[in-house]
Amino acid sequence: MEATPGRERLIEQFKADGLNVMFGNPGTVEQGFLDAADAADDFHYVLALQETVAAGIADGYARATGGPALLQLHSGVGLGNGIGMLYQSLRGHTPLVVIAGDAGVRYDAMDAQMAADLVAMARPVTKYATRVTDPRSVLRTVRRAVKIALTPPRGPVFVALPMDVLDELNSEPVLPATVPLTDVAPSPASVGRAAQLLAAAERPVVLIGDGVALSGAQAELAAVAELLGADVYEVDSSEVNIAASHPLRRGQSGHMFGPHSKELIAGADGVLIVGTYVFPEVFPELESPFRAGAKVVHIDLNAYEIAKNHPVDLGLAADPKQALRALAGVLERLLTPQRRAAAAARLDARTRERALAARDTGPGDGTPMAVFLRTLAERTGGDLIVVDEALTTSPLVTRYLPAERPGDYHLTRGGSLGVGFPGAVGAKLARPDRTVVGFAGDGGSMYTYQALWTAARHGIEAKFVVCNNRKYRLLDDNIAQYWRERDIPEHGFPGSFDLSRPEIDFAGLARALGAGGMRVEKPDEAAAAVGRMLEHPGPFLVDIQI
Repeated sequence: MEATPGRERLIEQFKADGLNVMFGNPGTVEQGFLDAADAADDFHYVLALQETVAAGIADGYARATGGPALLQLHSGVGLGNGIGMLYQSLRGHTPLVVIAGDAGVRYDAMDAQMAADLVAMARPVTKYATRVTDPRSVLRTVRRAVKIALTPPRGPVFVALPMDVLDELNSEPVLPATVPLTDVAPSPASVGRAAQLLAAAERPVVLIGDGVALSGAQAELAAVAELLGADVYEVDSSEVNIAASHPLRRGQSGHMFGPHSKELIAGADGVLIVGTYVFPEVFPELESPFRAGAKVVHIDLNAYEIAKNHPVDLGLAADPKQALRALAGVLERLLTPQRRAAAAARLDARTRERALAARDTGPGDGTPMAVFLRTLAERTGGDLIVVDEALTTSPLVTRYLPAERPGDYHLTRGGSLGVGFPGAVGAKLARPDRTVVGFAGDGGSMYTYQALWTAARHGIEAKFVVCNNRKYRLLDDNIAQYWRERDIPEHGFPGSFDLSRPEIDFAGLARALGAGGMRVEKPDEAAAAVGRMLEHPGPFLVDIQI
Protein backbone atom coordinates (compact mmCIF):
# COMPACT_ATOMS: atom_id res chain seq x y z
CA MET A 1 0.00 0.00 0.00
CA GLU A 2 1.33 3.44 -0.92
CA ALA A 3 2.63 5.30 2.11
CA THR A 4 0.99 8.56 3.15
CA PRO A 5 1.53 10.75 6.22
CA GLY A 6 0.12 9.15 9.37
CA ARG A 7 -2.15 12.13 10.01
CA GLU A 8 -3.95 11.46 6.71
CA ARG A 9 -4.00 7.71 7.15
CA LEU A 10 -5.49 8.13 10.64
CA ILE A 11 -8.49 9.97 9.23
CA GLU A 12 -9.10 7.14 6.78
CA GLN A 13 -9.01 4.71 9.72
CA PHE A 14 -11.57 6.76 11.63
CA LYS A 15 -13.84 6.80 8.59
CA ALA A 16 -13.47 3.04 8.19
CA ASP A 17 -14.86 2.71 11.74
CA GLY A 18 -17.77 5.04 11.03
CA LEU A 19 -16.21 7.92 12.95
CA ASN A 20 -16.92 10.64 10.40
CA VAL A 21 -17.64 13.36 12.97
CA MET A 22 -15.00 14.60 15.41
CA PHE A 23 -15.77 16.85 18.36
CA GLY A 24 -13.03 18.97 19.80
CA ASN A 25 -11.11 22.13 20.51
CA PRO A 26 -7.92 22.73 18.51
CA GLY A 27 -4.35 23.16 19.69
CA THR A 28 -0.92 23.71 18.20
CA VAL A 29 0.40 20.18 18.67
CA GLU A 30 -2.60 18.79 16.73
CA GLN A 31 -2.41 21.38 13.96
CA GLY A 32 -1.07 19.09 11.24
CA PHE A 33 -3.72 16.47 11.94
CA LEU A 34 -6.48 19.10 12.06
CA ASP A 35 -5.25 20.58 8.78
CA ALA A 36 -5.56 17.14 7.20
CA ALA A 37 -9.00 16.68 8.77
CA ASP A 38 -10.15 19.98 7.28
CA ALA A 39 -9.15 18.81 3.81
CA ALA A 40 -10.66 15.32 4.11
CA ASP A 41 -13.86 14.40 2.28
CA ASP A 42 -16.85 13.24 4.34
CA PHE A 43 -15.17 14.09 7.65
CA HIS A 44 -16.59 16.81 9.84
CA TYR A 45 -15.14 18.72 12.77
CA VAL A 46 -17.58 20.08 15.36
CA LEU A 47 -15.91 22.93 17.19
CA ALA A 48 -16.51 23.60 20.88
CA LEU A 49 -15.13 26.55 22.81
CA GLN A 50 -13.80 24.44 25.67
CA GLU A 51 -12.88 20.79 26.07
CA THR A 52 -15.50 19.98 28.71
CA VAL A 53 -18.16 21.10 26.26
CA ALA A 54 -16.65 19.05 23.43
CA ALA A 55 -16.61 15.96 25.64
CA GLY A 56 -20.22 16.53 26.70
CA ILE A 57 -21.40 16.92 23.11
CA ALA A 58 -19.54 13.77 22.09
CA ASP A 59 -21.14 11.89 24.99
CA GLY A 60 -24.63 13.03 23.96
CA TYR A 61 -23.97 12.09 20.35
CA ALA A 62 -22.84 8.58 21.31
CA ARG A 63 -25.81 8.07 23.62
CA ALA A 64 -28.25 9.12 20.90
CA THR A 65 -26.67 6.97 18.16
CA GLY A 66 -25.90 3.98 20.37
CA GLY A 67 -22.44 3.86 18.78
CA PRO A 68 -19.01 5.41 19.31
CA ALA A 69 -18.04 9.06 19.11
CA LEU A 70 -14.67 10.65 18.35
CA LEU A 71 -13.31 13.35 20.66
CA GLN A 72 -10.14 15.41 20.14
CA LEU A 73 -8.57 17.16 23.11
CA HIS A 74 -5.52 19.42 23.21
CA SER A 75 -2.51 17.94 24.97
CA GLY A 76 -2.37 17.85 28.77
CA VAL A 77 -4.23 21.12 29.35
CA GLY A 78 -7.17 20.09 27.17
CA LEU A 79 -7.28 16.60 28.60
CA GLY A 80 -7.29 18.14 32.07
CA ASN A 81 -10.27 20.30 31.14
CA GLY A 82 -12.18 17.29 29.83
CA ILE A 83 -11.49 14.84 32.65
CA GLY A 84 -14.62 15.65 34.67
CA MET A 85 -16.84 14.96 31.69
CA LEU A 86 -14.88 11.83 30.79
CA TYR A 87 -15.67 10.56 34.27
CA GLN A 88 -19.35 10.92 33.36
CA SER A 89 -18.73 8.83 30.24
CA LEU A 90 -16.81 6.20 32.20
CA ARG A 91 -19.62 5.80 34.75
CA GLY A 92 -22.21 5.76 31.98
CA HIS A 93 -20.25 3.36 29.74
CA THR A 94 -20.18 5.72 26.75
CA PRO A 95 -17.90 4.41 23.97
CA LEU A 96 -15.84 7.54 23.34
CA VAL A 97 -12.63 7.33 21.32
CA VAL A 98 -10.54 10.17 22.74
CA ILE A 99 -7.34 11.41 21.14
CA ALA A 100 -4.89 14.13 22.12
CA GLY A 101 -1.63 15.28 20.61
CA ASP A 102 1.69 16.23 22.06
CA ALA A 103 4.73 17.94 20.60
CA GLY A 104 6.49 14.72 19.73
CA VAL A 105 8.45 11.71 20.94
CA ARG A 106 11.70 13.51 20.11
CA TYR A 107 10.94 16.15 22.76
CA ASP A 108 10.13 13.78 25.63
CA ALA A 109 13.36 14.47 27.50
CA MET A 110 12.96 18.24 27.43
CA ASP A 111 10.07 18.63 29.92
CA ALA A 112 8.86 21.55 27.83
CA GLN A 113 5.77 23.75 27.90
CA MET A 114 2.55 21.70 28.19
CA ALA A 115 4.50 18.46 28.65
CA ALA A 116 2.55 15.92 30.70
CA ASP A 117 2.07 12.21 31.08
CA LEU A 118 -1.17 12.06 29.11
CA VAL A 119 -1.67 8.34 29.60
CA ALA A 120 -1.35 8.66 33.38
CA MET A 121 -3.85 11.54 33.33
CA ALA A 122 -6.37 9.63 31.23
CA ARG A 123 -6.11 6.23 32.87
CA PRO A 124 -8.43 6.88 35.88
CA VAL A 125 -11.30 8.06 33.62
CA THR A 126 -11.00 5.59 30.73
CA LYS A 127 -11.19 1.85 30.08
CA TYR A 128 -7.91 1.93 28.19
CA ALA A 129 -5.22 4.55 27.72
CA THR A 130 -2.06 4.37 25.61
CA ARG A 131 0.40 6.41 23.58
CA VAL A 132 1.63 5.61 20.08
CA THR A 133 5.39 5.95 19.68
CA ASP A 134 6.02 3.95 16.50
CA PRO A 135 4.59 5.25 13.20
CA ARG A 136 4.03 1.64 12.06
CA SER A 137 1.40 1.06 14.78
CA VAL A 138 -0.85 4.11 14.61
CA LEU A 139 -3.84 2.43 12.98
CA ARG A 140 -3.29 -0.84 14.81
CA THR A 141 -3.52 1.00 18.13
CA VAL A 142 -6.58 2.97 17.11
CA ARG A 143 -8.39 -0.20 16.02
CA ARG A 144 -7.59 -1.77 19.37
CA ALA A 145 -8.96 1.29 21.16
CA VAL A 146 -12.19 1.24 19.12
CA LYS A 147 -12.63 -2.46 19.87
CA ILE A 148 -12.15 -1.90 23.59
CA ALA A 149 -14.52 1.10 23.64
CA LEU A 150 -17.30 -0.92 22.00
CA THR A 151 -16.84 -4.20 23.88
CA PRO A 152 -19.07 -4.45 26.97
CA PRO A 153 -18.61 -3.04 29.45
CA ARG A 154 -18.35 -0.14 27.05
CA GLY A 155 -16.49 3.01 27.97
CA PRO A 156 -14.15 5.79 26.86
CA VAL A 157 -10.65 5.01 25.61
CA PHE A 158 -7.68 7.32 25.10
CA VAL A 159 -4.85 7.41 22.56
CA ALA A 160 -2.05 9.98 22.72
CA LEU A 161 -0.73 10.81 19.25
CA PRO A 162 2.60 12.69 19.13
CA MET A 163 2.95 15.12 16.24
CA ASP A 164 6.16 13.60 14.87
CA VAL A 165 4.62 10.12 14.79
CA LEU A 166 1.69 11.41 12.72
CA ASP A 167 4.06 13.29 10.39
CA GLU A 168 5.90 10.09 9.45
CA LEU A 169 4.88 8.17 6.35
CA ASN A 170 2.50 5.33 7.13
CA SER A 171 1.71 2.26 5.02
CA GLU A 172 -0.55 0.39 7.47
CA PRO A 173 -3.70 -1.11 5.95
CA VAL A 174 -6.93 0.75 6.65
CA LEU A 175 -9.38 -1.82 8.03
CA PRO A 176 -12.43 -1.51 10.27
CA ALA A 177 -11.93 -2.56 13.86
CA THR A 178 -13.23 -6.00 14.82
CA VAL A 179 -15.62 -5.81 17.76
CA PRO A 180 -16.39 -9.19 19.35
CA LEU A 181 -20.00 -10.28 19.61
CA THR A 182 -21.12 -10.56 23.22
CA ASP A 183 -24.74 -11.69 22.85
CA VAL A 184 -23.90 -14.80 24.84
CA ALA A 185 -26.55 -16.84 26.64
CA PRO A 186 -25.94 -18.57 29.97
CA SER A 187 -26.02 -22.35 30.08
CA PRO A 188 -29.42 -24.04 30.58
CA ALA A 189 -28.22 -25.34 33.95
CA SER A 190 -27.36 -21.81 35.11
CA VAL A 191 -30.71 -20.46 33.95
CA GLY A 192 -32.49 -23.30 35.68
CA ARG A 193 -30.71 -22.55 38.93
CA ALA A 194 -31.57 -18.84 38.65
CA ALA A 195 -35.22 -19.69 38.05
CA GLN A 196 -35.28 -22.02 41.05
CA LEU A 197 -33.86 -19.29 43.30
CA LEU A 198 -36.37 -16.68 42.14
CA ALA A 199 -39.53 -18.74 41.62
CA ALA A 200 -40.05 -19.37 45.32
CA ALA A 201 -39.97 -15.67 46.26
CA GLU A 202 -43.08 -14.20 47.85
CA ARG A 203 -41.72 -10.64 47.80
CA PRO A 204 -39.48 -10.46 44.73
CA VAL A 205 -37.69 -7.29 43.62
CA VAL A 206 -35.81 -6.54 40.39
CA LEU A 207 -32.96 -4.00 40.30
CA ILE A 208 -31.98 -2.78 36.83
CA GLY A 209 -29.50 -0.47 35.14
CA ASP A 210 -28.31 0.62 31.73
CA GLY A 211 -27.02 -2.84 30.83
CA VAL A 212 -30.65 -3.59 30.01
CA ALA A 213 -30.84 -0.76 27.48
CA LEU A 214 -27.45 -1.58 25.96
CA SER A 215 -28.63 -5.15 25.38
CA GLY A 216 -32.03 -4.03 24.07
CA ALA A 217 -33.62 -6.22 26.73
CA GLN A 218 -36.51 -3.99 27.81
CA ALA A 219 -39.22 -6.38 26.63
CA GLU A 220 -37.51 -9.42 28.15
CA LEU A 221 -37.02 -7.57 31.44
CA ALA A 222 -40.69 -6.62 31.60
CA ALA A 223 -41.71 -10.23 30.85
CA VAL A 224 -39.62 -11.61 33.71
CA ALA A 225 -40.85 -8.94 36.13
CA GLU A 226 -44.47 -9.73 35.24
CA LEU A 227 -43.94 -13.47 35.63
CA LEU A 228 -42.51 -12.86 39.11
CA GLY A 229 -44.90 -10.02 39.98
CA ALA A 230 -41.78 -8.15 41.10
CA ASP A 231 -41.38 -4.46 41.79
CA VAL A 232 -38.68 -2.96 39.55
CA TYR A 233 -36.29 -0.28 40.81
CA GLU A 234 -33.78 1.48 38.58
CA VAL A 235 -30.26 1.60 40.01
CA ASP A 236 -27.61 3.83 38.43
CA SER A 237 -29.98 4.05 35.49
CA SER A 238 -29.85 6.82 32.90
CA GLU A 239 -31.57 5.30 29.87
CA VAL A 240 -35.03 3.85 29.28
CA ASN A 241 -34.64 0.36 30.73
CA ILE A 242 -38.35 -0.08 31.45
CA ALA A 243 -41.20 2.16 30.34
CA ALA A 244 -42.15 4.77 32.93
CA SER A 245 -45.79 3.71 32.60
CA HIS A 246 -45.16 0.06 33.42
CA PRO A 247 -47.12 -0.67 36.60
CA LEU A 248 -44.22 -2.58 38.21
CA ARG A 249 -41.74 0.25 37.73
CA ARG A 250 -41.15 1.92 41.10
CA GLY A 251 -38.65 4.58 40.07
CA GLN A 252 -35.01 5.27 40.88
CA SER A 253 -33.33 3.92 43.98
CA GLY A 254 -31.42 7.17 44.47
CA HIS A 255 -27.73 7.92 44.34
CA MET A 256 -26.92 9.73 47.58
CA PHE A 257 -27.86 7.74 50.69
CA GLY A 258 -27.54 4.00 51.27
CA PRO A 259 -30.31 3.72 53.88
CA HIS A 260 -32.85 4.85 51.27
CA SER A 261 -31.87 2.07 48.85
CA LYS A 262 -31.74 -0.49 51.64
CA GLU A 263 -35.27 0.42 52.67
CA LEU A 264 -36.56 -0.35 49.17
CA ILE A 265 -35.38 -3.96 49.27
CA ALA A 266 -35.47 -4.64 53.00
CA GLY A 267 -38.43 -7.02 52.73
CA ALA A 268 -37.44 -8.76 49.50
CA ASP A 269 -36.86 -12.51 49.73
CA GLY A 270 -35.81 -12.82 46.09
CA VAL A 271 -33.73 -10.21 44.23
CA LEU A 272 -32.82 -10.16 40.54
CA ILE A 273 -30.13 -7.64 39.55
CA VAL A 274 -29.70 -6.93 35.84
CA GLY A 275 -27.23 -4.64 34.10
CA THR A 276 -26.13 -2.60 37.11
CA TYR A 277 -24.36 -2.86 40.43
CA VAL A 278 -25.51 -2.62 44.02
CA PHE A 279 -25.41 0.13 45.13
CA PRO A 280 -23.95 3.34 43.66
CA GLU A 281 -24.74 5.88 46.39
CA VAL A 282 -22.29 8.56 47.47
CA PHE A 283 -22.86 7.47 51.10
CA PRO A 284 -23.58 3.72 50.74
CA GLU A 285 -24.48 1.09 53.28
CA LEU A 286 -21.35 -0.84 54.22
CA GLU A 287 -23.24 -3.94 55.35
CA SER A 288 -25.27 -6.08 52.97
CA PRO A 289 -28.63 -4.41 52.25
CA PHE A 290 -30.30 -7.76 51.60
CA ARG A 291 -32.31 -9.42 54.33
CA ALA A 292 -31.03 -12.66 55.81
CA GLY A 293 -31.99 -15.62 53.66
CA ALA A 294 -32.87 -13.57 50.58
CA LYS A 295 -31.89 -15.24 47.30
CA VAL A 296 -29.96 -12.92 44.99
CA VAL A 297 -29.27 -13.48 41.28
CA HIS A 298 -27.09 -11.03 39.33
CA ILE A 299 -26.97 -10.91 35.50
CA ASP A 300 -24.49 -8.65 33.69
CA LEU A 301 -22.00 -8.73 30.84
CA ASN A 302 -19.67 -6.79 33.13
CA ALA A 303 -18.36 -9.52 35.42
CA TYR A 304 -16.56 -6.93 37.54
CA GLU A 305 -19.86 -5.53 38.75
CA ILE A 306 -21.32 -8.90 39.79
CA ALA A 307 -21.07 -9.20 43.58
CA LYS A 308 -18.67 -6.25 43.58
CA ASN A 309 -19.95 -4.88 46.88
CA HIS A 310 -22.14 -7.60 48.36
CA PRO A 311 -22.29 -11.41 47.93
CA VAL A 312 -24.95 -12.94 45.68
CA ASP A 313 -26.20 -16.50 45.39
CA LEU A 314 -25.70 -16.73 41.64
CA GLY A 315 -23.83 -14.48 39.22
CA LEU A 316 -24.30 -14.92 35.47
CA ALA A 317 -21.80 -13.17 33.17
CA ALA A 318 -24.11 -13.09 30.17
CA ASP A 319 -25.98 -10.81 27.80
CA PRO A 320 -29.09 -9.54 29.63
CA LYS A 321 -31.37 -10.01 26.62
CA GLN A 322 -30.36 -13.61 26.09
CA ALA A 323 -30.34 -14.42 29.81
CA LEU A 324 -33.72 -12.84 30.51
CA ARG A 325 -35.32 -14.51 27.52
CA ALA A 326 -34.07 -17.89 28.71
CA LEU A 327 -35.09 -17.13 32.28
CA ALA A 328 -38.63 -16.23 31.21
CA GLY A 329 -38.91 -19.51 29.35
CA VAL A 330 -37.89 -21.55 32.38
CA LEU A 331 -40.13 -19.56 34.73
CA GLU A 332 -43.08 -20.22 32.42
CA ARG A 333 -42.60 -23.93 33.01
CA LEU A 334 -41.47 -23.81 36.61
CA LEU A 335 -43.95 -21.49 38.33
CA THR A 336 -46.78 -23.32 40.05
CA PRO A 337 -50.38 -22.19 39.58
CA GLN A 338 -50.27 -20.74 43.10
CA ARG A 339 -47.10 -18.73 42.35
CA ARG A 340 -48.56 -17.50 39.05
CA ALA A 341 -51.71 -16.37 40.81
CA ALA A 342 -49.72 -14.55 43.50
CA ALA A 343 -47.58 -12.82 40.85
CA ALA A 344 -50.68 -11.80 38.88
CA ALA A 345 -52.23 -10.41 42.05
CA ARG A 346 -49.14 -8.29 42.74
CA LEU A 347 -49.17 -6.99 39.17
CA ASP A 348 -52.87 -6.22 39.38
CA ALA A 349 -52.40 -4.37 42.68
CA ARG A 350 -49.65 -2.18 41.21
CA THR A 351 -51.79 -1.53 38.11
CA ARG A 352 -54.68 -0.34 40.27
CA GLU A 353 -52.35 1.79 42.38
CA ARG A 354 -50.99 3.43 39.24
CA ALA A 355 -54.49 4.16 37.95
CA LEU A 356 -55.54 5.60 41.30
CA ALA A 357 -52.46 7.79 41.51
CA ALA A 358 -53.09 9.11 38.00
CA ARG A 359 -56.71 9.92 38.91
CA ASP A 360 -55.71 11.68 42.12
CA THR A 361 -52.96 13.72 40.48
CA GLY A 362 -55.45 16.04 38.85
CA PRO A 363 -54.52 18.75 36.34
CA GLY A 364 -51.29 19.69 38.13
CA ASP A 365 -50.02 22.89 39.62
CA GLY A 366 -50.01 26.25 37.93
CA THR A 367 -46.35 27.17 38.36
CA PRO A 368 -44.48 28.43 35.31
CA MET A 369 -42.45 25.23 35.06
CA ALA A 370 -45.51 22.98 35.31
CA VAL A 371 -47.41 25.03 32.71
CA PHE A 372 -44.40 24.98 30.41
CA LEU A 373 -43.96 21.20 30.69
CA ARG A 374 -47.67 20.48 30.33
CA THR A 375 -47.85 22.66 27.21
CA LEU A 376 -44.69 21.09 25.78
CA ALA A 377 -46.16 17.62 26.27
CA GLU A 378 -49.39 18.68 24.58
CA ARG A 379 -47.67 20.40 21.65
CA THR A 380 -45.31 17.52 20.92
CA GLY A 381 -47.47 14.61 22.02
CA GLY A 382 -44.44 13.51 23.99
CA ASP A 383 -42.58 12.83 20.73
CA LEU A 384 -39.22 14.32 21.68
CA ILE A 385 -35.85 13.42 23.12
CA VAL A 386 -35.19 14.70 26.64
CA VAL A 387 -31.70 15.18 28.04
CA ASP A 388 -32.38 15.55 31.75
CA GLU A 389 -30.03 17.39 34.08
CA ALA A 390 -32.85 19.17 35.86
CA LEU A 391 -31.89 17.40 39.12
CA THR A 392 -34.33 18.65 41.78
CA THR A 393 -36.80 19.55 39.01
CA SER A 394 -36.46 16.13 37.33
CA PRO A 395 -39.53 14.65 39.05
CA LEU A 396 -41.66 17.39 37.49
CA VAL A 397 -39.99 16.96 34.08
CA THR A 398 -40.63 13.22 34.03
CA ARG A 399 -44.18 13.66 35.31
CA TYR A 400 -45.14 15.48 32.11
CA LEU A 401 -42.51 13.94 29.81
CA PRO A 402 -42.24 10.33 31.06
CA ALA A 403 -39.43 8.13 29.81
CA GLU A 404 -41.38 5.64 27.72
CA ARG A 405 -39.41 4.66 24.62
CA PRO A 406 -35.76 3.60 24.36
CA GLY A 407 -33.67 6.46 23.03
CA ASP A 408 -36.14 9.17 24.04
CA TYR A 409 -34.70 9.96 27.46
CA HIS A 410 -31.15 10.41 28.73
CA LEU A 411 -30.55 11.20 32.40
CA THR A 412 -27.36 12.76 33.74
CA ARG A 413 -24.96 10.32 35.38
CA GLY A 414 -21.59 10.33 37.07
CA GLY A 415 -22.28 12.98 39.69
CA SER A 416 -20.78 16.13 38.21
CA LEU A 417 -22.64 18.98 36.55
CA GLY A 418 -22.70 20.24 32.97
CA VAL A 419 -24.19 17.33 31.01
CA GLY A 420 -27.59 18.70 30.02
CA PHE A 421 -26.80 21.35 27.43
CA PRO A 422 -23.91 19.74 25.51
CA GLY A 423 -25.73 16.41 25.72
CA ALA A 424 -28.70 17.97 23.95
CA VAL A 425 -26.43 19.40 21.23
CA GLY A 426 -24.89 15.99 20.61
CA ALA A 427 -28.26 14.21 20.65
CA LYS A 428 -29.76 16.66 18.15
CA LEU A 429 -26.75 16.32 15.84
CA ALA A 430 -27.21 12.55 15.98
CA ARG A 431 -30.99 12.72 15.55
CA PRO A 432 -31.73 15.80 13.40
CA ASP A 433 -35.22 14.45 12.65
CA ARG A 434 -36.28 14.67 16.32
CA THR A 435 -37.10 17.52 18.67
CA VAL A 436 -34.43 17.52 21.38
CA VAL A 437 -34.75 19.48 24.63
CA GLY A 438 -32.00 19.69 27.23
CA PHE A 439 -33.00 20.59 30.79
CA ALA A 440 -30.44 21.88 33.30
CA GLY A 441 -30.45 23.74 36.56
CA ASP A 442 -29.10 27.26 36.60
CA GLY A 443 -25.94 26.07 38.32
CA GLY A 444 -25.38 23.06 36.08
CA SER A 445 -26.01 25.02 32.90
CA MET A 446 -23.18 27.44 33.63
CA TYR A 447 -20.61 24.65 33.58
CA THR A 448 -21.05 24.23 29.82
CA TYR A 449 -23.09 27.18 28.57
CA GLN A 450 -20.73 27.57 25.59
CA ALA A 451 -22.50 24.57 24.06
CA LEU A 452 -25.10 27.03 22.72
CA TRP A 453 -22.41 28.65 20.59
CA THR A 454 -21.50 25.30 19.04
CA ALA A 455 -25.18 24.67 18.31
CA ALA A 456 -25.50 28.07 16.64
CA ARG A 457 -22.26 27.72 14.66
CA HIS A 458 -23.18 24.32 13.23
CA GLY A 459 -26.91 24.93 12.78
CA ILE A 460 -27.91 22.36 15.40
CA GLU A 461 -31.51 23.16 16.37
CA ALA A 462 -31.44 21.84 19.93
CA LYS A 463 -33.66 23.49 22.54
CA PHE A 464 -32.63 24.30 26.10
CA VAL A 465 -34.45 24.97 29.37
CA VAL A 466 -32.88 26.50 32.49
CA CYS A 467 -34.68 25.42 35.66
CA ASN A 468 -33.76 28.58 37.53
CA ASN A 469 -34.05 28.43 41.32
CA ARG A 470 -31.03 30.73 41.81
CA LYS A 471 -29.14 28.18 43.89
CA TYR A 472 -27.52 24.76 43.98
CA ARG A 473 -30.78 23.38 45.34
CA LEU A 474 -29.56 19.78 45.53
CA LEU A 475 -26.90 20.90 47.99
CA ASP A 476 -29.59 22.49 50.15
CA ASP A 477 -31.44 19.17 50.25
CA ASN A 478 -28.31 17.14 50.96
CA ILE A 479 -27.02 19.33 53.78
CA ALA A 480 -30.46 19.25 55.39
CA GLN A 481 -30.10 15.45 55.48
CA TYR A 482 -26.59 15.85 56.92
CA TRP A 483 -27.94 18.05 59.72
CA ARG A 484 -30.70 15.56 60.55
CA GLU A 485 -28.28 12.63 60.73
CA ARG A 486 -26.00 14.50 63.11
CA ASP A 487 -28.66 16.26 65.20
CA ILE A 488 -27.40 19.65 64.04
CA PRO A 489 -30.07 22.34 64.41
CA GLU A 490 -31.34 23.71 61.12
CA HIS A 491 -29.90 27.09 60.16
CA GLY A 492 -29.23 29.13 57.06
CA PHE A 493 -27.76 27.30 54.10
CA PRO A 494 -24.12 28.07 53.28
CA GLY A 495 -23.68 31.16 51.16
CA SER A 496 -21.66 29.14 48.66
CA PHE A 497 -24.90 27.38 47.62
CA ASP A 498 -26.52 30.67 46.54
CA LEU A 499 -26.45 31.84 42.91
CA SER A 500 -28.72 34.89 43.16
CA ARG A 501 -26.03 37.57 43.51
CA PRO A 502 -25.47 38.83 40.89
CA GLU A 503 -28.41 37.59 38.87
CA ILE A 504 -27.51 35.76 35.67
CA ASP A 505 -29.24 36.84 32.46
CA PHE A 506 -29.53 33.41 30.85
CA ALA A 507 -31.61 34.60 27.89
CA GLY A 508 -29.14 37.41 27.23
CA LEU A 509 -26.25 34.96 27.38
CA ALA A 510 -28.02 32.70 24.90
CA ARG A 511 -28.44 35.58 22.47
CA ALA A 512 -24.79 36.57 22.92
CA LEU A 513 -23.79 33.04 21.88
CA GLY A 514 -25.92 33.10 18.73
CA ALA A 515 -29.03 31.34 20.04
CA GLY A 516 -32.51 32.65 20.75
CA GLY A 517 -33.62 33.12 24.32
CA MET A 518 -36.39 34.34 26.57
CA ARG A 519 -37.20 34.49 30.29
CA VAL A 520 -40.40 33.16 31.86
CA GLU A 521 -41.52 34.53 35.21
CA LYS A 522 -45.30 34.02 35.19
CA PRO A 523 -47.52 31.06 34.31
CA ASP A 524 -49.25 32.91 31.50
CA GLU A 525 -45.87 33.40 29.80
CA ALA A 526 -44.99 29.72 29.89
CA ALA A 527 -47.35 28.44 27.20
CA ALA A 528 -46.23 31.13 24.75
CA ALA A 529 -42.60 30.23 25.51
CA VAL A 530 -43.18 26.68 24.28
CA GLY A 531 -44.44 27.98 20.96
CA ARG A 532 -41.51 30.36 20.53
CA MET A 533 -39.01 27.66 21.43
CA LEU A 534 -40.42 25.04 19.04
CA GLU A 535 -40.93 27.44 16.16
CA HIS A 536 -37.55 29.18 16.39
CA PRO A 537 -35.35 28.11 13.42
CA GLY A 538 -32.26 27.32 15.47
CA PRO A 539 -31.10 26.74 19.03
CA PHE A 540 -33.36 28.41 21.57
CA LEU A 541 -33.26 28.72 25.36
CA VAL A 542 -36.03 29.34 27.87
CA ASP A 543 -35.08 30.55 31.35
CA ILE A 544 -37.91 29.52 33.68
CA GLN A 545 -38.03 31.09 37.13
CA ILE A 546 -38.83 28.61 39.91
